[in-house]
Amino acid sequence: MKYVAKAPRELTYFEAYAQTMPVDDDFAQRLKNQHVEQIAEIFKTPLTGTYNWDYTEQDNRIKRLYQLGKDLNWDAQTDINWYQNMRELTDEHSEKFNSFHFYPSYQAMSQEKKDEFSRHYQAWALSQFLHGEQGALLVASQLCSCAPTYNAKLYAASQTFDEARHVEVFSRYLKERLGLMYPINTHLKSILDKILTDERWDLKFIGMQVVIEGLALSAFGAIKVATLDPVLNDVLDLVIRDESRHVTFGVNYLEEFVACLTDEEREQRAMFAYEACVISRERLIPTDVFQYFGWDVEEAREYFLTGTINQLFRKLLFSRVLPNLKRIGLLTDSVRPKFEELGILEYENLAHDGDINWVELERPLEIKTVPTSPTTNTTLTTTVPLKSAASMV
Repeated sequence: MKYVAKAPRELTYFEAYAQTMPVDDDFAQRLKNQHVEQIAEIFKTPLTGTYNWDYTEQDNRIKRLYQLGKDLNWDAQTDINWYQNMRELTDEHSEKFNSFHFYPSYQAMSQEKKDEFSRHYQAWALSQFLHGEQGALLVASQLCSCAPTYNAKLYAASQTFDEARHVEVFSRYLKERLGLMYPINTHLKSILDKILTDERWDLKFIGMQVVIEGLALSAFGAIKVATLDPVLNDVLDLVIRDESRHVTFGVNYLEEFVACLTDEEREQRAMFAYEACVISRERLIPTDVFQYFGWDVEEAREYFLTGTINQLFRKLLFSRVLPNLKRIGLLTDSVRPKFEELGILEYENLAHDGDINWVELERPLEIKTVPTSPTTNTTLTTTVPLKSAASMV
């Protein structure tokens, strides 16, 4: 175990990488001591926990969301076909979805280099999701202790298990499908540090359930449209269903609590939510990828910020956050002009997650029988309660 003062900044490569093959079973047996190093960073938090001795079920909405978390469990090992082949990148697809398609430094690359850039760009984005999911795992585990009500503690426990699966599935995808992993973006790290080390349980809800997971939901939807990998599409299908429950839980649980705060307390939370959104805009810029390929970082950053696709993408990411902040009472008069300056206040009247779409949340997942080897590519699909999937494998 190696303890570090700051998160590592190095790229990580995986020897067992192959685009269509999983890590072989003997890989762990071949590892030597010098190959294995657990890197840990310590943080301290003045977390105030609570017992709850009243086991009555105060809110049937939260109870129902908790039940869905139990009913719709899935397993990354058995419910995803990891042997599906990626589709080839075409110029038409690159022009439509690659924000750097017309960037001179990208255009000057050979096709082999362009393919490598695509792999690194995707690895960087998914690495940030992975690191964010670990942060969500830690926050959810904290909420088990500090959430004040019985139902919230149960739901936080079920979310902790969800986040563990998300960490597992994104980690496996990066190792087996892309073969490399980028370090955590410093802006994302700063948000997670704040959420994890703050003693106020409701700030943890606001930062994780509303801002970070709301942004992730919008990003996952955009990536699903653009991805050429059916495996990633399947992964995101499963993760999105979980995250939708998490955001819905956060909005419904916070709405009544925020209404009980003093004006000063409410303004503090509103400013935190705004600052989290500002930092989140910066964490979307893949400067580590620019550095890896030897690009002028400031020039590439400016191109990224001014490009039509990226401007639209960065704004649309907040289409889920703004309506929810308004619903829970944190789009106050003092922060509204600040969101206006960011150019995202226009989303405030879109659909929010306070009114729960039970039909969508309770929709059974499509489960595909998973082949036992890469030569057996089964395509049979059926819609069943996910807890029945074990009998299909």
